[in-house]
Amino acid sequence: MKFNIKSDSIHDISADIIILAVDDKNQIILKSKLSVASNAFLSNIINTNDLKSEVGASLVVHGDKTFKRVMLVRTGSLKLFNAEALIKITNIFSNVISKLNIKKVLLPIEQFFNEHISAHAGTEFIVRELINASYIINSLKTTKAPTVSIQTLLQYEGSAIKEVKLGLTHGSAVAEGANLTKDLGNLPPNICTPTYLATVAKDIAKQYGMKTKIFDKKQIEQLRMGSFLSVAKGSREAPKFITIEHSLGLKKQKPIVLVGKGITFDAGGISIKPSSDMDEMKYDMGGAASVLGVMKTIGALKLPINVVALIPSCENLPDGLALKPGDIVTSMSGQTIEVLNTDAEGRLILCDALTYAERYNPELVIDVATLTGACVIALGHHATAIFSNHDPLADELKAASNISLDKAWHMPLWEEYQPQLNSNFADMANIGGRPAGSITAACFLARFAKKYHWAHLDIAGTAWKSGKDKGSTGRPVPMISQFLINRSELKK
Repeated sequence: MKFNIKSDSIHDISADIIILAVDDKNQIILKSKLSVASNAFLSNIINTNDLKSEVGASLVVHGDKTFKRVMLVRTGSLKLFNAEALIKITNIFSNVISKLNIKKVLLPIEQFFNEHISAHAGTEFIVRELINASYIINSLKTTKAPTVSIQTLLQYEGSAIKEVKLGLTHGSAVAEGANLTKDLGNLPPNICTPTYLATVAKDIAKQYGMKTKIFDKKQIEQLRMGSFLSVAKGSREAPKFITIEHSLGLKKQKPIVLVGKGITFDAGGISIKPSSDMDEMKYDMGGAASVLGVMKTIGALKLPINVVALIPSCENLPDGLALKPGDIVTSMSGQTIEVLNTDAEGRLILCDALTYAERYNPELVIDVATLTGACVIALGHHATAIFSNHDPLADELKAASNISLDKAWHMPLWEEYQPQLNSNFADMANIGGRPAGSITAACFLARFAKKYHWAHLDIAGTAWKSGKDKGSTGRPVPMISQFLINRSELKK
């Protein structure tokens, strides 16, 4: 998908199709920009009522002398038209365009701006959704789905041209970061191994001038990450602890640390999962994929902010050497953990990464993980769960989710839940029973994040889709990217 911003009048731009919005009163929103002849021609078509009344309805017609084709899309009342509606109709007209034999689309974007949608936000959402809708799964089929190279001309003649250009830049960077996350999640686990994730991290670092270091098993042992290594024992794939640093010379600025859970396949270990849908456990590295996607985004934006990414990565498989229920492991922090269920392994690798994060003296730490099925029960597949030991940080993340439309919800992290993790034999157990499972998982991680402000994002319900649309969603790259963009603005 290619984009260009054009400031010429509509009639001076050549394209295969133009997209025009129609309001709830059957009026073309940009009728003042069209010729009398074009207005009359299109008004006659609209008045036939072939264009349905619901928001997002579309109709493609052959144009007059000015336009070869015209796509009419229904926005409804502009006073009620919001960003969610804009994303919906962008997805609809993107899907229609993909089925037409065209190469160049003229999209006047001012018709979608109003008091609810700024020039920056409107452009960003349009660009993000067009890239998202054109995404093709990076599959290993021998017969590839055909790719269509479409150039989209974003036509704008208003005074907010700087905001439009910034919206295009941000939208492209966020969408491409999310696409990397999708690519990694959709790859099979025999390809997307811990070593593969390490290679991707090196590529990102090289492309954007970041620093990276990959710790192998021996080096992880030297770090005394006993909890992380206990999970890796059942696999022949070598574990990796991946670090990436993006600073742009801002060494004096305390870093924001992102921690991504990188279980590249989760069979549950000795506490093996049911075989049904186990193939989807390749998505258990969704946190790692999201963090890598965010690093790509901030690298592309050259965001003036100090960010460190930490990714503990391994597989969780059953084996004669695998971690057993009843085992007690010692974490990097020195705290001991009684393992009651080896399928609660994500917290066992994250806790050591959270301890490692202390050496950066971070401004704050955010971990991202497909951590609990209980989160899916609590919030379904619509919202990412936010847990935090610092309410202002949770509020910032929630605000970023609202701006980016990458929905999230602040969950409780009260002391009353901590006793569920009590153990007779170690400092804590790795599970707290069925009640409030996503909360007790966050409570476990909180015990390793006491030295800094910290938030935990449980993306078990939002990282991928099942069924006929099976595939990675690229979430929560938009939310975290927006959070970092907001933070970088504060530091100017």
